[in-house]
Amino acid sequence: MADTIATPNEGGETSGRKAAADVSGKPEKKVKSKAKTRPAHKPYMQNRELSWLEFNKRVLDQSTDPAVPLLERMKFIAIWRSNLEEFFMVRVGSLLDLELAKEVVYDSKTGMTPAEQLDAVYARVRELTPKASEDFRMVRHQLEAAGIHQLYPDELTPAQLEELDDYMEMNVLPLVSPQIINSLHPFPHLENGALYIAVRLDDQAEPEKAKARAKAAENVIMGIIPMPRDCNRIIPLKDPNGGYAFILLEHALEMAADHIFEMYPVKHANVIQVTRNADLDMHEESDEYDEDFRSHMQRILKKRGRLAPVRLESERPLSDTTERFLCKRLGLKRNQVYSVGMPLDMGYSWGLAGLVGSERAAALTDEPASPQWPDCLVRGVSVIDQVQHKDVMLSYPYESMDPFVHLLQEAAVDPDVISIKITLYRLASQSRLAEALITAAENGKEVTALFELRARFDESNNIEWSQRFEQAGCNIIYGFRDFKVHSKICAITRRGKDGLQFITQLGTGNYNEKTAKLYTDLSMITCDPKIGMDASKFFRNMQLETIADDYKRLWVAPLMIKQNICAAIDEEIAKAQAGKPCGIMMKTNSVTDKDVIEKLAEASRAGVKATLLVRGISCLVPGVPGHTENIRVVSVVGRELEHSRIYMFGAEDDPERKIYLSSADLMTRNLDKRVEIAWPVNDPDLRAKVVKYYNTMLSDTAKLRELKPNGAYTELYHFVPRRPDGSFAAKPFDAQDHLIKEAYIAAERAPQAPSRDFIMHAVSTQIEALDEEAREDEAALDYERVPARRASAIDSEMESENAGYQGKNDDEAANTADYDGGMSDLDEPADSAAEKKEAPAAESKPAVSAPEVAPVKAETPAAPAAPEAPSEPAPEAKSEPKPTVSQRIEAAEAAKAEAAAPAEQAPAPAAEPAPAPAEEPKKKGFFARLFGK
Repeated sequence: MADTIATPNEGGETSGRKAAADVSGKPEKKVKSKAKTRPAHKPYMQNRELSWLEFNKRVLDQSTDPAVPLLERMKFIAIWRSNLEEFFMVRVGSLLDLELAKEVVYDSKTGMTPAEQLDAVYARVRELTPKASEDFRMVRHQLEAAGIHQLYPDELTPAQLEELDDYMEMNVLPLVSPQIINSLHPFPHLENGALYIAVRLDDQAEPEKAKARAKAAENVIMGIIPMPRDCNRIIPLKDPNGGYAFILLEHALEMAADHIFEMYPVKHANVIQVTRNADLDMHEESDEYDEDFRSHMQRILKKRGRLAPVRLESERPLSDTTERFLCKRLGLKRNQVYSVGMPLDMGYSWGLAGLVGSERAAALTDEPASPQWPDCLVRGVSVIDQVQHKDVMLSYPYESMDPFVHLLQEAAVDPDVISIKITLYRLASQSRLAEALITAAENGKEVTALFELRARFDESNNIEWSQRFEQAGCNIIYGFRDFKVHSKICAITRRGKDGLQFITQLGTGNYNEKTAKLYTDLSMITCDPKIGMDASKFFRNMQLETIADDYKRLWVAPLMIKQNICAAIDEEIAKAQAGKPCGIMMKTNSVTDKDVIEKLAEASRAGVKATLLVRGISCLVPGVPGHTENIRVVSVVGRELEHSRIYMFGAEDDPERKIYLSSADLMTRNLDKRVEIAWPVNDPDLRAKVVKYYNTMLSDTAKLRELKPNGAYTELYHFVPRRPDGSFAAKPFDAQDHLIKEAYIAAERAPQAPSRDFIMHAVSTQIEALDEEAREDEAALDYERVPARRASAIDSEMESENAGYQGKNDDEAANTADYDGGMSDLDEPADSAAEKKEAPAAESKPAVSAPEVAPVKAETPAAPAAPEAPSEPAPEAKSEPKPTVSQRIEAAEAAKAEAAAPAEQAPAPAAEPAPAPAEEPKKKGFFARLFGK
């Protein structure tokens, strides 16, 4: 029997609103209103929930872009679905909780109550759902023309019906656990996000069937079929035309409903899915238990799957009887029920490329690309030595995270390294970065890791890693009770000739090797002693749970970032009033903070021109006369997820222009409720790199869209010049594709060390072993990886997960006591979702592997002499004079400059690497193995 729970919401005894309070455990935590009266709606502000839905529509619009390959378009539909599911779990769940407050809680920007926002959200989703359904049908039919057939029950040929019947009998039906619902068989618990077949039954069975049925099984009108956990979602079928044909498991189970419930006449069957509130109170009852925070998190995470339902979806419209029955049992209102007209879980689309054959998939997926080694670092020379020579900035995913991973690997065994301290918000499930930190602790280094266990949907992964770190001897801290630590900072302390030396890394995104291949982020590594001292102070404050505002170089929220941003805007206002050149340019994921919006509007009224590159939510409405006519808000949604945060104050030609990078968005939850870091970019080369990147994004004409005063965005290709007949007068410029090509060109020209003596000043067997292990791991990946982020083959485990890209939330719904933009945004995916965007790849050149010893040895002319090396004693080899690091870098850069002129005239292949060999992926999913695909 399916698991049951005795809660009001699933028993149908109480309303959905009351049920939500009972199940979430929040009826006593009433939210106090920040304002007794409804605030006025200002014309240059809009509701964040509706703005987020417009962002998700821009994601969905990628599914209709003819420049996007068909299988990628199908993935964007999956992303839209996954995003919307999370939106209901987090945002709608929070609004439902707020609606329970005795005092009315108003949205400070629009004056809307939670009930009004819910009504607006429900209405907008009902407008978008038919569009998504139509987009799905369009892409599905176009895939049919390309030889990929997603079949429905009424489309099967007799031969396919027979094939499917045999498959179901042997592989599926023995694992099915159906349940009828009556007084002796209570309504089962429907898991969050799981698929079920709801079967409407007629208890007036035929006489011969009634005799065989137990008397207790009377008054049955509904049956539930859970999807078997160990069955593959995609069932391949033979295609008479030589293409790839398949049917989804849930549709096959619908066909089998008559057989499964053979004692009852089946009226109809439908696929349903329940979305539940995921707004957990991470500190609930934490003071009442004698346990550490990690144990507390493990305990309360078990509640997430049983929180109150917030939405019911069906693939096709439900009958009136079935809908009323399910709403009563789930405690939902009729306006919380949606018929979507497409598969409820589109996660299977991530695995199609690996099942249809590499040749067919190549024509239907993005051109391969992979992160490249940055040309600012000499490949094969110690990263520690190089960053002492100059500051370094890595631009993900165009450039690889590997240099930073190498830095930690070197630090783990460097006898001069004393300590490594780092904040960890999301880690990959398999992480060389984490292993390097563990190695450092095992080697006696002082390693301090601040784990934020409240990273939404990554809590379990963080808990597991924190246990491993603790076992290795690391110092583990969990941050603050009332503030999430969302900063991305790593501080390495070494003994130097003149005292302590600090190497500090600061990033706009997480330390996750997988998402670093999908998200655009900036990572700076510097030996600036003032930043290093600030970093040391930061970690000391974190260990003492202290918030401070006396940092010299860093801006640290919640006491400094918003305050300094507003002060910097004030400086631009003063310049405008004095008639001096001024300007503001920002790049962020979302803009919701009312104080910042008000300050930007004030700057606009003073004549300051501001450009905001905002991927997601913008509660600021530009172009409103008298308020924001000098503000421009644009957005890019493309193949990479725009994630970096850049804040620039001053005219472009102003040498005193302030350029800051940050982990913080312009959201109340980031600026007031989290520990975030912003840092200055002072090195001229790095400043130029940031400005060039920003301007490249603004030059986009393929994906860039502008927010209009009415709250809508311009259409795709709006900025492409057109002829009088409407045709394009120029080729659309895709900034992300351009940056990918630039990274490949730069990697081709990047200098390499002439020999393998780079591993460090003191040759260590530990380093040798570490290097060998990393090289073997990367070699295995490189062998089966085309240089792409998207899969040419994704195994069955990946295809079973929900789509990631733009939707997985890295943040928790904020304390309902402060509704002013304080709830979580849906901006950073969890690792499990991000893995779907990663391609099993086969690189044409191992540009991003761990220290690339094998390729260097293979290409070095002196390689044949390697067998003679053992005859030379190691001490004598070390005693030979060798150039300093600076000399090696200068020599390599001189060689690079010498080759630059002919390289610039090189043909396009440098920018467009040759595609990987068309071969079947090494790792096949279940169906590929079973059917020899």
